[in-house]
Amino acid sequence: MDIVKIIGVGLIALIIIVIIRQYKPEFTLYVSLLAGAIILMFVMGKLSEIINLLTALSNKTAVNNEFLKLLIKITGIAFLTEFAVSICKDTGESAIANKVDMGGKVIIVAMSIPIISSLLETIIEVLP
Repeated sequence: MDIVKIIGVGLIALIIIVIIRQYKPEFTLYVSLLAGAIILMFVMGKLSEIINLLTALSNKTAVNNEFLKLLIKITGIAFLTEFAVSICKDTGESAIANKVDMGGKVIIVAMSIPIISSLLETIIEVLP
């Protein structure tokens, strides 16, 4: 029941933040970061299982392992970017959050170019 642990950490962090905000609002960011790190540790086990499964499936098929690595990196960048954007928004810095979000999207598009070009080459080969 990992979801219960994740929800528990989130709710406990929320209660602590509400209490701390009254006395020392500058410490709320630290509580939020700590809760995010704890939740990330809970999720890492599941992520490694998913990566192992995808790697095993990739080895059994004709899928290029480099594409799988790229997809995993792109997914990681998306998660990290969303995490950073949420932290920026929590601290009231929506302008910085928008820039981080845009930067993450640009990096994802740049990293996906080899997959897109390979897909287009395959389509061109199939077309008469």
